[in-house]
This record gives sequence, structure tokens and C-alpha cells, in this order.
Amino acid sequence: MSIVITGSVAYDYIMSFPGKFREHILPDQIAHLSVSFLVDSMHKARGGCAPNIAYSMSLLHQHPIIMATVGQDAEDYRRWLEHHGVDTRGWKVIPDEFTASFFVSTDEENNQIASFYTGAMAKAKELSFRDLDFGQIEYAVISPNDPEAMRRYVKECQELQIPYVYDPSQQIVRLSSDDLLNGVKGARVFVSNEYEYEMVKAKTGLAHGQITSLAETVIVTEGENGSTIYREGKAIHIPPAPPQAIVDPTGVGDAYRGGLLAGLHSGLDWDVAGRIGSLAATYVLENMGTQSYYFTLEEFIQRYRTVYGDDKVKGLLQSPQK
Repeated sequence: MSIVITGSVAYDYIMSFPGKFREHILPDQIAHLSVSFLVDSMHKARGGCAPNIAYSMSLLHQHPIIMATVGQDAEDYRRWLEHHGVDTRGWKVIPDEFTASFFVSTDEENNQIASFYTGAMAKAKELSFRDLDFGQIEYAVISPNDPEAMRRYVKECQELQIPYVYDPSQQIVRLSSDDLLNGVKGARVFVSNEYEYEMVKAKTGLAHGQITSLAETVIVTEGENGSTIYREGKAIHIPPAPPQAIVDPTGVGDAYRGGLLAGLHSGLDWDVAGRIGSLAATYVLENMGTQSYYFTLEEFIQRYRTVYGDDKVKGLLQSPQK
């Protein structure tokens, strides 16, 4: 059984602002917002939701398939991912287009302002789960992507009875209330951070109890407070894994999703999979760039045992080896 990850493939331009955004935004002038922030540094890195999730999984000895559209400049990226055990057979190169680009500025409170250039990602709706061996898909991940592609993937997963993880996050503002409702309804897992979760509630008019009744499992990540998994009428709190340093938060949510999926694919319980996700996210927080961190499986397991004080993670040792 395989895990297929859809979503953006992008190059990230990560910038740091040595101040607080909130000190330069006037609430009474928000309708005429015009601000500019002089940043101290910029770092170019491989990014995009789909490969970020896949890279996290690959370090935990999983081999997910990425289904995405990329530009003419993505060959080095493809080789990098395949070197780390990620399957890129689902990539489609769009000639005369560049790979999508993500521009994000982070202030000293870890608040972020971001922009995204779609590039080749705009063609993602041309891809289909019907072109894969969809009967062998354990989970499909529908992460931020071209909005029309996300609508299509939800429809296909429901028609083909493919269990899917619905993660609209950055595209909540571009999706309609009906899109969001349809994506949540029937999802095996709906995952969001706490701010985006409130956005979904506001846009759909759904209360928390209604959302948890529509999706089999709902996961809300809560930053430094960890995360909560709502499942079978219960709330499972996942404690955060303390970072050794806080460098940049870009990509922590993707790593969480990758760690969670690796744990589930290894047959571990939800609380353990959540802790694996939390620890994977911490590695990203400690580094600049969404795929600049690295650990061996043995190192990860040892750190998990130190942080969480249990040995339930040993199931990862039975994961397929690279």
C-alpha cells in the first residue's frame, strides 16, 4: 500500500524581519494597508507542501509518491528527493513554466507574511488519481495546491473510495465554503492549525462538533502548545517536543503531517503517530529551510524516547528500509 501526496512543489525564499509586524500595522487603517518591511536575511530553499511532507516521511524510512506539476527548473529538485527515497513518478514537468515560488517574511515573534507564485502548479488539475494504481493507495494527501486541482482530487477520492487527508491550510482563502465543506465531509483525516481551523469554522458556519462529525479524525495543531487529535468522541492531546533552538517555523506543519503519516503507515496508535509528528516538526523549527534538517531513524527514536519517556515508537524499526 502506498501514500500519495499531492500539493505544491516550490522554491522557498525565506526572509527574517528584526521586529514585530503588529507594531507597524494600524488597525484603523487596515482598509488602506500599505506596508513594507526591510528584512535582514534571505535564504532560498527547496519547499512546497508535497515534498516537505514527503521528505519528513523519507527520513522515517517511508517511500511516498508525489503527484504534482513542476517547472523546467525542477530536475535538481527531483534528483534530491529521489536520493532521499521519495518516489517522483507522479511528477509532470510543464515546459516553459517555472516551478512555483513561496516568499515568506518572519518577524521576531514567529508571525509570518507570505506570498505564493503558482507557476507550474496552475496545471495541477491536469493530473488524476485514475492514472495511478489507486486501489493500492492507503492514504491520499490533499494539501495546498491549485484550487481547481484540490476540488478535483477531493471528488476523485470520494468516487474512487480512496481514504484521504484533507489539508487546505494556505488555500482556505481561495476555496469556497462549499469546497471546504465537501473536503471535510468524508475525509479520513482533516488537519489544520488553530488559526486556519477558526477560518474554516467562520467560512463554513460549522461548529467544532459538526466538523468532528463530518471527518473521521480531526487534528488541530497548536504551535508551542502541541496538537489535539479528535477521534471517536475523544480528544487526544499531543505534547510538543521542546526545541533545542528556535530558528524558523516555516514548514513545521508539513513535517508534523509527514511524521504523523509515517507513524500511521507503520501501524502505530494515533497518540504515538501524533508524537512522531510533533518531534519531526521540532527538527524543522531548529533549522532554516523546510528540508535542511536531517536525522537517522535511530537518532529520531532515541530523541523520541528522551522527550516522551516511552518506547512505543519502536514500531518505526519495522518500517521498510531504504
